[in-house]
Amino acid sequence: MRRVSLNARAAQDADISGEVYVALFEITHESLTETVRLSTDPTERITSDPLVYGTRSSWRGANTATEPWLWTIASALLPSDMEDTPTSASLVLENLDSAMVKVVRSFTSLATVNMAVVLAETPDVIEAEYLGLQILSADIDAGSITLAISREEIEAEPFPSGRMTRDRFPGLHL
Repeated sequence: MRRVSLNARAAQDADISGEVYVALFEITHESLTETVRLSTDPTERITSDPLVYGTRSSWRGANTATEPWLWTIASALLPSDMEDTPTSASLVLENLDSAMVKVVRSFTSLATVNMAVVLAETPDVIEAEYLGLQILSADIDAGSITLAISREEIEAEPFPSGRMTRDRFPGLHL
């Protein structure tokens, strides 16, 4: 069972609520010079020239003053809680700049994605968190970039696993 804050529960139970859910994405890769932090909500104005909006959250150790989660026009399909399927999500970014496509196509290995859901009013209170996901594919067209995100399947673990023999586990056979 997932824990949900009282504010999130009150917003879900209310007939009308002003609370907005925000998805935060942290993308890391060894070829990136710095971590990419994205937000699905323009919570506050970060700078005026150039005009940049974003969310200030301390999730994953981000400095709220110098490392904001930058707003991008995106939609997110959150990971499901289905039991027999791997956690998978989709992030659809609007293709606003050719530099975005250049960055996505520059990866030759899998990038790591950490994802959190927060409320815009309380961005430091994590409502849901998904860590260690990987970008499996990127479908790019003229209008959008769709990133398929998932974790490694548990079924991909090698079988049979190591046997409990004296050679591998000498402490068990004293």
